[in-house]
Amino acid sequence: MRIGIFDSGLGGLIVARAVQKAMPEYDYIYLGDTKRLPYGNKTQNEIYKNTIQALRYLFEKDCVLVVIACNTASSQALRRVQQEWLPKSKYFDRKVLGVIRPTVEMVEKARNIGLIGTLRTVDSTAYLQELQKINKNIKLLAKATPKLVSMVESGKYEDEILKNYLVPFKNVEILILGCTHFGMLKKEIQNILGKKIKIIAQEDILPGKLKSYLAKHKEITKKLGKSKKFEILVTKSSRRYEKLSREWFGAKTKPKLINL
Repeated sequence: MRIGIFDSGLGGLIVARAVQKAMPEYDYIYLGDTKRLPYGNKTQNEIYKNTIQALRYLFEKDCVLVVIACNTASSQALRRVQQEWLPKSKYFDRKVLGVIRPTVEMVEKARNIGLIGTLRTVDSTAYLQELQKINKNIKLLAKATPKLVSMVESGKYEDEILKNYLVPFKNVEILILGCTHFGMLKKEIQNILGKKIKIIAQEDILPGKLKSYLAKHKEITKKLGKSKKFEILVTKSSRRYEKLSREWFGAKTKPKLINL
């Protein structure tokens, strides 16, 4: 069986690369819903429906565990998936994990935290709720930065847009990149804000968190295939996706086009 990773676009592929690098022995399958991105401007019901379709597809592809790398889907659909859909489905013995809780665990000692993400992630207040479970005195400054997703997907960096988005965060201790896409802008963000502000990018923390999770759940680890296979699925192909897939996962890697 395999570990599945799901996202709307390139952001999850960054996470998948980091996870595979940390645990290369396992079999993986990545699904990017590139045809329907961005998720950040969709309704909660649309996000939930899309997420269920992706999970069902990955479970049918023999995934015992799926990581929802998309912050928007994690904030808008994960709880409902875990509490309502999964227990009543034929996949009740599988696991679905998100990215918000493991991210929050990395900043529990901070008091003044910034967050950038999609409109739906910010509006959901999911990060604030999780942070307050750890410390009710934590202050969170959250801002939706929707143009950054299209910037990453297109590969066309615009310095002024990024600088304008980051103006409110000059005095925070930590800035959470609350969208996996934003990991591709980590260096630019750090240069703008300076070294005094710590940047939390999810591709840097999720591999370790997943490794710890698997160490605690031997019943899952025992089921995982160990032939080092990695498959990339997309709902819409693009030259940029194909180029980065080859660069990150090998010259022979080519995303497979599927329908959801």
